[in-house]
Amino acid sequence: MHQDMALVATVAISFVLAAGFGYFADRLRLPPLVGYLVAGILMGPFTPGFNADSALAAQLAEIGVILLMFGVGLHFSASDLIAVRGIAIPGAIGQIILATLLGMGLCSLWGWSLGAGLVFGLCISVASTVVLLKALEERNLVNSPKGRVAIGWLIVEDLAMVLTLVLLPIVAEVLGDHGATAAHAGGMSIALTILVTLVKLGAFAVLAVVLGPRLVPWLLTLVARTGSRELFTLTVLAIALGIAFGSATIFGVSFALGAFFAGVIMSESHLSHRAAADSLPLQNAFSVLFFVSVGMLFNPMILIHQPLKVIAILALITCGKSLIAAGFVLLLRYPLPMALTVAASLAQIGEFSFIVAGLGVSLGLLSQEGHDLILAGAILSITLNPLMFGVAAKLKTAIGSAMPVFASRYGQPKFAALTRDLDVIREKAEEKESQQQLKKQQLVNTFPMFSEVNEHALEELLLLFRPTSAAPGDKVIRVGERGDAMYFIASGAVEVRLPGKAILLEAGAFFGEMALLSGGLRTADVIAVDFCQFLKLDRRDFNIFMTRHPRLRAAVSDMARERKQMNVVRDAQSDAVD
Repeated sequence: MHQDMALVATVAISFVLAAGFGYFADRLRLPPLVGYLVAGILMGPFTPGFNADSALAAQLAEIGVILLMFGVGLHFSASDLIAVRGIAIPGAIGQIILATLLGMGLCSLWGWSLGAGLVFGLCISVASTVVLLKALEERNLVNSPKGRVAIGWLIVEDLAMVLTLVLLPIVAEVLGDHGATAAHAGGMSIALTILVTLVKLGAFAVLAVVLGPRLVPWLLTLVARTGSRELFTLTVLAIALGIAFGSATIFGVSFALGAFFAGVIMSESHLSHRAAADSLPLQNAFSVLFFVSVGMLFNPMILIHQPLKVIAILALITCGKSLIAAGFVLLLRYPLPMALTVAASLAQIGEFSFIVAGLGVSLGLLSQEGHDLILAGAILSITLNPLMFGVAAKLKTAIGSAMPVFASRYGQPKFAALTRDLDVIREKAEEKESQQQLKKQQLVNTFPMFSEVNEHALEELLLLFRPTSAAPGDKVIRVGERGDAMYFIASGAVEVRLPGKAILLEAGAFFGEMALLSGGLRTADVIAVDFCQFLKLDRRDFNIFMTRHPRLRAAVSDMARERKQMNVVRDAQSDAVD
């Protein structure tokens, strides 16, 4: 195939095979992601037939991870992270340490080197955020306290892996030379690298917390005021991908972590739900490519050549790491159901494991066989992860029957406190959303003509309107002025001063449209007779919005014609009297 068509072929065949095998997996009562993995295996270099460009597929999959983590961030505020810090930080760090030591112990039994054991242990200690999110979404647990804790746990793991990726090359140098001088120099280098990395992470956090919430919502509002749906969607994707790429390039954090914080920043905007809806189709499509790319890396022959090692790794991931995670949750005095949910969520490995394993191979710490074993463990643990949630549910029932007091009471005080904190955060978010809905409803109630437009159009109007006010006696519009805006009366009343007569307009009415539609000058003075609040729609915004909503423009035009005819009749009557 021509090299120029590699991208098209990879995307097209990936989607076709993933759709087909995903459907068959669903018919067999398996998660669709199992079908996506099978599609990747068939497209990989280790099976006959079409071999896709694995490097290209991996980059496309990275976009899927970025968009998925961005979507999570949109529904996960900084307050959520703070609320779960008491369990996520000590639990994740403790689990990484113990799981890494467990992996090193297994490798020592196989006769592997210390460096290989360290890389292997780190690979099995961190779970896949993509798999976790898919599992939580399928069970409607993302917004539950258990789901929030699991996501916060994974965020801490991702942060720890950022530091790991920076330190691993230095560790490789130290392990490669056991001299005292090298060890001392290596120790100094490690300390300096840790310091630099922490400074970078701190700078990234400061920018994300301080600058981001001010800049990103302002930028979204600015673009939304243009009324262009495609430009708004493009801006959302630009923010997600731009922050992810920039954070990885400048601060050394992962694409996924940068995208997550981009979503958290954007969640502060009242347009976040619209951003989530616009990016969701791309999230779903590209996240499929993640599983396909994982399947492409898998060599099925490892199951034949090293079956016992594969079983040992799988047991370590699904059982050993899960028991460690559950133990930490219980040790921190949280209830059994949360411990089992977190344990099932972490009973797999994924994207960071592949990155660490690849770095280990390039540094000469891990053999290719070790790399293949880690990939085999990832594929099998991802496939079996839904089963782990089923096992967790059965364990909960069994323990509840055997130890009802422990199952029902243990950890409840802390769980209740965490639930209250998360409920307060959710109520604040819901209140913010309800206020926006109330604004739209008030707009329709005050101006019934807007009932003909949809939710997005109402949001756009709220962004386009420029609130202004007038005191009694203020002249809002003057005869002979150029028509630069249309005014909607939100409260109060005005008089339109025509020759020989004044017309009273109250809340719910509008004025100033005739000059905008005709392009002429103002034909009457408009004076406030009460304290007034107006919603002002500038000429440019009026033209753009009315062009996209012809029925609304027709209604305004009809009203303008009626008013013009009334003015003509009044002028004729006035001339007749004279």
